[in-house]
Amino acid sequence: MQVRMKWRLTGAVLAAVAAVVATGAMGQTAGQAYPSRPIRMITATVVGSGSDVIARLLAARLTEALGQQIVVDNRAGASGLIGAELVARAAPDGHTLWMATMTQLISTTLYQRFLMSKEFAPVGQVASTPFVIAVSGGLPIKSITEFIAYSKSRPGQLLYGSGGQGTTPHLCMELFKSMTGANLTHVPYKSSVVAMADMMGGQMHSTCTAAPSITPFVQGGKVRVLGVTTRTPTKLAPGAVPISDSVPGYELVGWYGVLAPLATPKGIIDRFNLELAKVLKIPEMQERLIAVGAEPAHTSPADFGAFLQRENMRWSKVLKEAGITPSP
Repeated sequence: MQVRMKWRLTGAVLAAVAAVVATGAMGQTAGQAYPSRPIRMITATVVGSGSDVIARLLAARLTEALGQQIVVDNRAGASGLIGAELVARAAPDGHTLWMATMTQLISTTLYQRFLMSKEFAPVGQVASTPFVIAVSGGLPIKSITEFIAYSKSRPGQLLYGSGGQGTTPHLCMELFKSMTGANLTHVPYKSSVVAMADMMGGQMHSTCTAAPSITPFVQGGKVRVLGVTTRTPTKLAPGAVPISDSVPGYELVGWYGVLAPLATPKGIIDRFNLELAKVLKIPEMQERLIAVGAEPAHTSPADFGAFLQRENMRWSKVLKEAGITPSP
C-alpha cells in the first residue's frame, strides 16, 4: 500500500515538473518565434525617397539583429494611403511594418483615413529632418522679421511654392502665416523641385523645404535661407537660426517612424523597438543617417504614440484653419 502511494506521489511530482518544464519551453519558443519569416517594411513612397533610403539603411542592420531578412516594399500612390491600407489590413504579427513619415500623417489626417494615432500600433520614431524657410536671392530680405514685414506691405503679391496641396512644405508655410500674419499666396506645384527651380529664376518668391535638399541651391546665391524650423540650431542647416527666435513657439520637424497593424502584440513591438534602439546607437549608422539628411531620434512605443496624437491634433487644426481640403 505504502509502495503504491509513494509511486503515485512520485508520478504526480514528475508530472508537475514536466508541466513546468514544458510551459517554460513553450514560453521560450513563443518569445523566440518572432520573427519567424522575412519582415516586409512598407514605404508609401518611391525608390530613392527619404523614407525608402532610411528604411534600406536600417534593414541591413536589423536583418542581422533579428535573424530574418527585412524586405523594403515601395507602395507609393494616393498620398500614402495605398501603403497605409496595406499595413492596416495586414496580419498583426509583426511581419508587416510601415516606415511612416510626417507627410503621410498630414495626408491621412487630411483625408481622414488610416489615422496613425488611432488605426496603427506605434513601434518607435527613427529619425528627424529639419525644414527651412527660404526666399529668392533677388528679394531684399535677410531675416524672418524682414520677410513678415515685406509680405504685409505687399498683400498677396508674394508667392510661395510647395510640392502640392496638403504637403509638409504647404503646411509649413500655412503654420507660419497663421502665427505671424504674413500675407503670402500659395502656388502648388507637381513637385518641390520645380518650385525650387522657379524660385531660383525669380518667378517664385519663397518656399519651405527639407534643409538638406536646399544646400546646392544656396551655394549659387540665388536662394537665401532665412531660418530653420527646429527650435534649436542643427548641423543639417549650418548657420541657419531657428525661426522660433523671431516667432516664439514656431516649430516643424519632419520625422520617420515605424508603425505596425493595430492589434500587434506588445511583446513583438517591444522586441523590434529594442533592436531598433541598438541599431540607431551604432556610430556608423548615425553617420550614414546624417549623410542622407536625417538625425537619429529614437523613442519608445509609448512616447511615439503620444507624439502621434499631438501631431494629429495639431495638423488637424492647421488644415481646418487654412481651409485645406482633399483634392477631388
